[in-house]
Amino acid sequence: MRTIAFINQKGGTGKSTLSACLAVAAKDAGERVFLIDMDPQKSLTKWGHRREEKDLPVETVSPGKLPSVLAALARGPVTLVIIDTPATDTPAAEAAMAGADLCVIPARPTIFDIWSSESTRGKLKTLGKDYAFVLTQCSAMPESARVRDGAAALEAMGGLLQPFICSRVDYQEAAREGMGVTEIEPYGKAADEIRQLWTSVKRRLSRLKHVEKSKKAA
Repeated sequence: MRTIAFINQKGGTGKSTLSACLAVAAKDAGERVFLIDMDPQKSLTKWGHRREEKDLPVETVSPGKLPSVLAALARGPVTLVIIDTPATDTPAAEAAMAGADLCVIPARPTIFDIWSSESTRGKLKTLGKDYAFVLTQCSAMPESARVRDGAAALEAMGGLLQPFICSRVDYQEAAREGMGVTEIEPYGKAADEIRQLWTSVKRRLSRLKHVEKSKKAA
């Protein structure tokens, strides 16, 4: 079982949206996914309640219970856990950082998000956790200087997952219906972005697993 946590102290970066959409894409790719909502706003939990298909369980978990919940899930059929966290520096965010195999830091291409990402990255480095950035809410125009500058700044701080996630209506429509963008518009650009993002995340997790095996062998 692998655990991903979406982490950023800055609000509005799209953690809940990415958690939901990535969960659907991973499920469609054959993963047995379990979602954990640690955000007091309960956006992911509300999304789960709206979802007609009950194929993606969502559970609200407190920081103190997270280690035992993850241990219990690891003993079952679940292959992937995705954790959504609050947009502040809280015990919930710290617990998610500690429990995750990979922490994904979503950031918009703004200087405020980049500054916030630096702080989040600092905490993860202190914990010795693997992390990667994903650029969100980008302009759909590929030559946007702001997007290029944001990507360069995040790349300089660590790995940048691909592709960039653009501001598209499909993300909001899917959230409202309790769906992923790969369900609400399977052949749309947003669906293609999320499938590519899952491929990028899976590749990162596979590399991490290989490193862990090498360490054990040594």
